Amino acid sequence: MKSFYNLPKEIYFCEKCVLSNQVPSSIPEFLHKPSREGSKYLEINRDKNGRRTCAPCKVHEMKNKTDWDKREKELLKLLDKYRSKKGEYDCVVPGSGGKDSVYAAHLLKYKYGMHPLTVTWPPILYTDYGYQNFKNWIEIGGFDNISLKPNGKVQKILTKLSIENLLHPFQTFILGQKNIGARMAAKFKIPLVFYGESDAEYNNPISEFSAIRDQKYWLNSNKNKFYLSGLPIKKLMNNYNISFKDLQNYLPLDKKELGNTKIKYCYLGYFIKWTPQEAYYYSVENTNFKARPFRTEGTYSKYNSIDDKIDDLHYFTSYIKFGIGRASYDASQEIRNKHITRDEGVKLVSKFDGEIPIRYIDEVLDYLDIKKASFFKLVDKFRSPHIWKKTKNKWKLRNPVY
Repeated sequence: MKSFYNLPKEIYFCEKCVLSNQVPSSIPEFLHKPSREGSKYLEINRDKNGRRTCAPCKVHEMKNKTDWDKREKELLKLLDKYRSKKGEYDCVVPGSGGKDSVYAAHLLKYKYGMHPLTVTWPPILYTDYGYQNFKNWIEIGGFDNISLKPNGKVQKILTKLSIENLLHPFQTFILGQKNIGARMAAKFKIPLVFYGESDAEYNNPISEFSAIRDQKYWLNSNKNKFYLSGLPIKKLMNNYNISFKDLQNYLPLDKKELGNTKIKYCYLGYFIKWTPQEAYYYSVENTNFKARPFRTEGTYSKYNSIDDKIDDLHYFTSYIKFGIGRASYDASQEIRNKHITRDEGVKLVSKFDGEIPIRYIDEVLDYLDIKKASFFKLVDKFRSPHIWKKTKNKWKLRNPVY
């Protein structure tokens, strides 16, 4: 059976959560060619009892055995080294005012006495409540903020091409969001960049669950080898009359931009026990964070990734390409934190995963100048034969979660 995107042909699930080995790791997306959207996928191996266990579940087991008092002392030692005595910015916190960026910035400032500069790569199409949460983060939380809105014309072109070439509506946002922390830290010569949870808690290798990320991850060694929106950089510039300057914010820093600045890229979730639900309650209490006034399509939750109207479409396309949708990610996290059982998670995934996000889809497609019929025709072209089968004119997963 043919598989797309270098996906493993044999599909199997973690026996502790509900993720499968089809989940791509969030390796730097600027390296992706259309034919190899991800060359690394979720690690699922047998544990000592013979149960298939994914890397995020193993990371969670490590967290349950961690001496968090000792970890916090490591954090204090790091912060004491870099804390500004004159009130100058001493760390950067990238974010949009969602629960995680609120939690990280607020803890660093009010508990640990740091002086964070918050930086934002804005959503492509803000939701009303997402924009209000962003304002509350800055105004009620009390933070300085730099928001870098990219060239709207170029962003629209890149986002449309990302859908047409990769069925990836969110690539432009993800890349900007990944790079803005490093770019602003280098520009203002700020030594620390703090993120919330490590990617290893969701889909990256266990080895990436560490205090500090390698600086090379944010460095641009050879821009001519990069792909963006499924096209080589040079072809993108020539065919669409886009300058390299307009693309620069989507790419990692080059050595000239970095200069002599030595930056440490840190995960606060390595030093303190990070639980998404607790981050949500904390952000409600301290910045009046608001969940969606309705259930998010494709899942059962209301408060995760709610800033951008394109976000819902992103998870739908993930379901099409990999057979894993938004409910799978939400349920897996809640299973690990013992908020629901795996059996409950399977039922939630079966009910909500892959739901078409009708609330915002017309507005999103109108913005990108894509006809709805053309979009859904494109969707079917990106279904990998080893994941999908068509029965009585309806698409069904060959291997639904079990």
